[in-house]
Order: sequence, then C-alpha cells, then structure tokens
Amino acid sequence: MVNPTEIKDQMEVQGSDGKHIGTVDAIEGQRLRLASGGMYHYIALDMVDSVKDGAVRLNKTAAEATRPWH
Repeated sequence: MVNPTEIKDQMEVQGSDGKHIGTVDAIEGQRLRLASGGMYHYIALDMVDSVKDGAVRLNKTAAEATRPWH
C-alpha cells in the first residue's frame, strides 16, 4: 500500500486505465474522499496502486472503482 502522506488534496485520481475518477478532497481514516461531479465519493486506500506525476493511480479501472457509486 502507498504511504498516505504522499497523497495531497487536489490530486487527480485515475483508474488503472488512466481515466479520471475525481479529485482528492481529504483523507478520512482508511479512505480517500473524492470530489466528483459536485458530490463526495469514497475510495478505500487499499485501492491505491501508486502516486506519481501529481496523480493517484488505482489498482482498478475507473468503471470498477466507481461501480458502487451508482
């Protein structure tokens, strides 16, 4: 798992397919709170694969990561 201190507010969050999911709003416990489409959504920190080039990359595609939101 990635060190949560590497994740900063306003970082872009991408699926493993490179598609935009949202923007980091905060870290709450073991979850990222994302701002996406004017709403807040949550992603478990264990879904984070890497942090590089100013973006958080997940270990799931954008569709897989956002499926629980719908």
